[in-house]
Amino acid sequence: MIHVSDIPGLIDSLVRTVEDWPDPGVTYRDITPLLADRDALRAIIEAMADKGREIAGGPIDAVLGIEARGFLFGTPVALALGAGFIPVRKVGKLPGEAHSVSYALEYGTATIEMHSDAIKPGARVLVIDDVLATGGTMAAAADLVAQAGGTVAGNLVLIEILSLGGRARLNGIPTASLRSY
Repeated sequence: MIHVSDIPGLIDSLVRTVEDWPDPGVTYRDITPLLADRDALRAIIEAMADKGREIAGGPIDAVLGIEARGFLFGTPVALALGAGFIPVRKVGKLPGEAHSVSYALEYGTATIEMHSDAIKPGARVLVIDDVLATGGTMAAAADLVAQAGGTVAGNLVLIEILSLGGRARLNGIPTASLRSY
């Protein structure tokens, strides 16, 4: 069994760093070795659920996962928290009426969408993704939650890249990571 104090070392040992991918100057964090290790994955999901409870400071109505790696962590964390799961997708991937937000990435621009009826007004939402870099994607997700009448109770990521200052874009929303570099 993996102890919570071992989580940063576990991440260090199972997340590969890939330089200059997908573009020159970008450092990519490849989580696939972590996902392949069932004991490590179980420990990460449990640690994320515990950290989600801690930063939200109250009940969570839904966990919002950002495509695509946020789905991998968000769905099991939602189950652990007794909440539903809401996928945030890249533009054009959802049928029906959707809220959308365009934003800047560290290497381009993107648009994300969420079904307009995915969040009930007043719902408390935990936003999950794999990496917090510049903060653009998480800030855009918070905008989607606000458009639907919900409140972001917290942001949670596996890894935070401190030098990119993404947390500053999150308007004081409680934010946590399991590992920061």
